[in-house]
Amino acid sequence: MNIFQSVFLGILQGITEFLPVSSSGHLAVAQKLFGLDEVPLIFDVCLHVATLAAVVLFFRKAIISLLAVFVRVVIRKPLEGDKPKQITILAVIVATVITGVLGVISSHFIEDAPIKLVCAGFIVTGILLVLATVLDKSGKTEAGTPSAEEAAAAEQAEGAVSVKQGIICGIAQGLGTLPGISRSGSTISAAILSGVDRKTSGEFSFILSIPAILGAFILEVKDLGEMTSVVSMPCLAAGCLAAFIAGLGALFVLMKLIKSGRLGFFAIYLIPLGIAGLFLF
Repeated sequence: MNIFQSVFLGILQGITEFLPVSSSGHLAVAQKLFGLDEVPLIFDVCLHVATLAAVVLFFRKAIISLLAVFVRVVIRKPLEGDKPKQITILAVIVATVITGVLGVISSHFIEDAPIKLVCAGFIVTGILLVLATVLDKSGKTEAGTPSAEEAAAAEQAEGAVSVKQGIICGIAQGLGTLPGISRSGSTISAAILSGVDRKTSGEFSFILSIPAILGAFILEVKDLGEMTSVVSMPCLAAGCLAAFIAGLGALFVLMKLIKSGRLGFFAIYLIPLGIAGLFLF
């Protein structure tokens, strides 16, 4: 692997990791189209860690707020307004456990997945995004303006995720490990369909990705010695930097689209891509 390939894969990873289009699926398609050798798993994991750094930086305020609440719970000095965030933290924990269980089960199906299965996953992701757009429960009137009651309820609920909604998102994230199915697309769609407001759906999805990505990194860290013989450190550094910068840009764009209720636009890309892939590969 040379520097150009590393940067290309880093940019591709950074963009597709956050945009709801399946990063693993696009990497598989890119390898197929450009005849690239199979990317070492540890290189793929390190790119995920680079995008994880982008998540932490982008959502630092929300993360710090949740960590502060968690610390206050541990030292038994919670504040009166901490209850919604306490429930959200519990939702993250429950969702992470569910994701871990489903991830172990699905790992038997994702190794050497045929490219047609990846393309089918693109179509499934596209359908989920359409459903999340059409069946959005954000509480808008027909004119697109929330009523006084809806605005008050939305203000009270904004930023909160229930345990039930966490379970739904955990299942969605677990299914997002399947070939071609976007993790962010499935979790954001699940959150919106379960009644979480759009902004919180995006934040929760990416906060939920932190333990998942860390878990994958820990499982593969034993291969670090082997990695240096397969991928040079300059290539690894270039790929990670490209993934980090591209990831920040993708997060900025995606959060704008989530807040405006335009997630379904990605289906216009994913569904035709999936159909074309089924015929071409």
